[in-house]
Amino acid sequence: MKYTKEQILAHCNEFSKNTLMETLKIEYIDAGEDFLTAKMPVNPAVYQPMGLLHGGASVALAESVGSAASFFFIDPNEQEVRGIEISANHLKSIREGYVFGTARIIHKGRSIHLWEIKITDEAGNLISLCKLTNMVLDRKKS
Repeated sequence: MKYTKEQILAHCNEFSKNTLMETLKIEYIDAGEDFLTAKMPVNPAVYQPMGLLHGGASVALAESVGSAASFFFIDPNEQEVRGIEISANHLKSIREGYVFGTARIIHKGRSIHLWEIKITDEAGNLISLCKLTNMVLDRKKS
């Protein structure tokens, strides 16, 4: 890993300011060689009408953590990342507390990164299982 855990977390949390991640109060909390973890509070701001975590909020967490994780496998001066497909299976509901999204790399190619993101609750129960495909693009020269 070319960055320390502390550098990764600081960068992700700084990069999230004034974005959807800040609105959803997503905070990056752990990182390693092949994973990145973020947490998000479950409260009325992320509820669907039945008072449960909205599936779209889970997907926003999954895409946020998976896209951020791809960033650390590229040269940010030469390349950028775009999410091109995401799928989610919502397996359990939750009304309060925190959910944790952990992205783990499945495939790291030159132009495609495939991530599995598990969304769990504080007890480790699987809430949603997501798969994210990111495309690595060359930055356009100005």
